[in-house]
Amino acid sequence: MLAYILRRLLLMVPTLIGVVTITFVVTQFVPGGPVEQVLTQLRHGNAHGGEAGGGGGYHGSQGIDPQQIEQIRRQFGFDKPPLERYGMMLKAYARFDLGQSYFVHARVWDVIRSKLPVSITLGLWTVFLTYLISVPLGIAKAVRNGSRFDTATSVLVLAGYAIPGFVLGVLLLMLFGGGTFWQLFPMRGLTSDDFDELTLAGQALDYLWHIVLPVTAAVIGNFAIVTILTKNTFLDEIGRQYVLTARAKGAPERDVLWKHVLRNAAIPLVTGLPAAFVGAFLNGNLLIETLFSLDGMGQLSYDSVIRRDYPVVLGSLFLFTLIGLVTKLIADVCYVLVDPRIQFNRLDR
Repeated sequence: MLAYILRRLLLMVPTLIGVVTITFVVTQFVPGGPVEQVLTQLRHGNAHGGEAGGGGGYHGSQGIDPQQIEQIRRQFGFDKPPLERYGMMLKAYARFDLGQSYFVHARVWDVIRSKLPVSITLGLWTVFLTYLISVPLGIAKAVRNGSRFDTATSVLVLAGYAIPGFVLGVLLLMLFGGGTFWQLFPMRGLTSDDFDELTLAGQALDYLWHIVLPVTAAVIGNFAIVTILTKNTFLDEIGRQYVLTARAKGAPERDVLWKHVLRNAAIPLVTGLPAAFVGAFLNGNLLIETLFSLDGMGQLSYDSVIRRDYPVVLGSLFLFTLIGLVTKLIADVCYVLVDPRIQFNRLDR
C-alpha cells in the first residue's frame, strides 16, 4: 500500500500543474484584468476630479499619464512576458508560496487562512449531519422497502433534492430568522457582537445558535443522494447468500444489518465521502455564505473573480484541487479498511 500511496502523491504534482496552468491561461488572457480595473477606477476618479476642480493637467486621450499606466503594469507584474510570469509562478508554487493579493495587500496564504475556518466548519457540519441522517434513513427505507414509510420518506427526500439549498435558506430566514414570522435564529454571521465577552459555554451556545440555519439549508439540499445510495446498496446486499446464511444461523436481525450488511454496503458511502465533503466545502458554500453573510472561502473566491485578484483566484483553486486529491487518496485507503478483499499490493505488480 505504501508504494501505491507514494505513486498517488507523485501523480498529484502533474494534476496540480495542469489545473494551475489552465487557470493561468484563462485569467491572464481574458479582457478586464486587474490593470484595466485600476485604470477604470482612475478614469472615473479623474472625471469626477475634473468636474469638481474645473480642470487639470492633460494626461493623454484617456486622462491617465502613460508612465502611470506602465507603473501599474509593473506593480501587477504585467510588464513581463506571460511565459516568464508563468515560470515565476510555478517556482513560487513549488515552495507553496501563493504570492501577494493585488487588492487586499496581504499574502494569499494569510487571506485564505482567515477564511478557511468558516468554510471548513460549514462543510464538516454538513457532511457529518448528512451522513448521520441519511445512513439510518436509507437503511430503514431498505428494510421497509415498498411500505408506506418508504413511500412517505421518498416524497420528503425528493422534495429536499428538488429544492436548491439557497432557496431553502431564504425560506428558513423568512420563517425563523425574523424575515416574516418568528425571530428564533440570527440572520447573519457565525457569532454575536458580544461573543468575546461570553463564557466558554456561552460562546459554544452562541456559535451553535448561529450555525443552525445555514447548516440546515446545506444538509437538506445534500442528504437525498446519500439516502438513496444507502437504500440501493442495502437492497443489493440484503438478498445475497451470506445474509441468508447469517439469518439461518439465528443471528439477530440487528446484527445482520449493522455488522454484516453495513460493512459491505458502506463501500460506496466511504468512496463517496470525499466527494461529499469537497462538494459541501466548495460547491454549496458560495450561495449559503452569501445568503447568511458568512465570510468564508466561497465568498472570497467570488469576490476575487469579480475584482480580478488573480493570485487569490489561483491560490484558492490550487488549494481546492489539493484538498480534493488528498481526500480522494484518504478515501482509497478507507476503501481497503472497509473491504479487506482490496489489496493495493496486487495493483503495484
